[in-house]
Amino acid sequence: MIAPRKHTGPNVVDSSAWLEYFADGAGAVHFAAAIESVGRLVVPAICLLEVFKVVLRQRGESDALQAVALMQQGTVIDLDASLALAAAKVGVDHKLPLADSIVYATAQSVGGVVWTQDDDFDGLMDVEYFRKGGGKS
Repeated sequence: MIAPRKHTGPNVVDSSAWLEYFADGAGAVHFAAAIESVGRLVVPAICLLEVFKVVLRQRGESDALQAVALMQQGTVIDLDASLALAAAKVGVDHKLPLADSIVYATAQSVGGVVWTQDDDFDGLMDVEYFRKGGGKS
């Protein structure tokens, strides 16, 4: 296993990483430290929506509520007008889908690092990207 660089700022964990962690998948090891460092954990509200929806569909409401309760131990950042405009800009600049642009703009707004296995983030600055089922990109 390749050890990720040490980060001291906020950890912004993307929905793909949360889902891998909750499923205890092969890549969960890459995201555990970022998620379990609750004092530095920043959670974009859009990630609550995405994770709740997937877990609700796959495992039911009780598990979905438990998942978002764990996520809410971090600092949840709501989407306001300023963040929405910043997300639109990074979305255009980096060709990111809507939710990913919100996650990336949130990380930028708090000076954090995005932790993800979503390849839309691959190659972006301040991103720790790990391929699904694999290692660091």
